[in-house]
Amino acid sequence: MFIEPYHNQHQQNTIKTGWIEVVCGSMFSGKTEELIRRLNRARIAKQKVAIFKPSIDTRYHQANIVSHNASSISSTPIQNSIEILHLAGDCDVVGIDEAQFFDEKIVEIANQLANEGKRVIVAGLDMDFQGNPFGPMPKLMAIAEYITKVHAVCMVCGDVANYSYRKTAIKEQVMLGETDSYEARCRKCFHL
Repeated sequence: MFIEPYHNQHQQNTIKTGWIEVVCGSMFSGKTEELIRRLNRARIAKQKVAIFKPSIDTRYHQANIVSHNASSISSTPIQNSIEILHLAGDCDVVGIDEAQFFDEKIVEIANQLANEGKRVIVAGLDMDFQGNPFGPMPKLMAIAEYITKVHAVCMVCGDVANYSYRKTAIKEQVMLGETDSYEARCRKCFHL
């Protein structure tokens, strides 16, 4: 279980401390659900929260971030990562879902936001459907103070799964889909 770090940011004349958290794993592992949980807790703590997702992800909703189990939180869809800097404003916490779909600039932006004293929570697939590191996720994990890797259940054998197996013959790296196109698999079943 992840316990949110606490840094007393309410004392006067102190510089706010920012940091980066990455929640990663395969499809159906609960990444978005964990992101939503952390963002809701920040709101309960009366922190200002800004939430972003790539505009190409319209699987469940045009604007909201929605987990596979239907948990939802409002967000701002954006075309590219630089928009985050313009829209984050004076928030305390920045949430970013599906970070693997953003350009490499997301790494620099996450660093800049953390350096400004913001808590940056990033969720995304750590590997693509071929089992290779996905987009900017490896670099985000390298610079993050906190990393949480969540796991799914293998749809073949029921073991712990950390791979996203694509059930179609499409070879492009980015292909949005749900249970019709993907299933979680363990290492053994992924390589069958």
